[in-house]
Amino acid sequence: MIAERWAVALLRVFLVLLFGVLVLFQVMSLPGQFAHMAQESPDLAHLRWPLTAITVFWVLCVQVVVVSTWRLLTLVKNDRIFSEASLKWVDAIVWAIAAAWVVFVGVFLWVGFNADDPGVPLMLFLMLIGLTVLGLLMVVMRALLRQATTLRNDMEAVI
Repeated sequence: MIAERWAVALLRVFLVLLFGVLVLFQVMSLPGQFAHMAQESPDLAHLRWPLTAITVFWVLCVQVVVVSTWRLLTLVKNDRIFSEASLKWVDAIVWAIAAAWVVFVGVFLWVGFNADDPGVPLMLFLMLIGLTVLGLLMVVMRALLRQATTLRNDMEAVI
């Protein structure tokens, strides 16, 4: 029990830090990076706004995962993780990963068809596989949560 409380508290600290850094990236770093890219490489300047929008969207997807994880931690703390309320937050995580995956597939295909060197598409393919595994893992974890919730509800009905 004590280890669980420490883990939850420590995870919350790091979620706050992660969220803060993500906001910094979203508001300052990413737009500034692509503005700098447009100045340094005028031939790629037309990519400034699409790349900014895509990366800010990906950061938003991660922020949804962070907020959903925070809400799930609250349910763990209140011993309500095996309830219907937790499923909506896991759904939010699954949908955020799915949205990021769809956009990532589009970027992967665009880069793949326009690349001169196989290195970047290969790296993107590896990242795509990782994102796919993460999304499928969350779908499996959601199914396990649903089963555990059903079992808990059935046990409470018996008692």
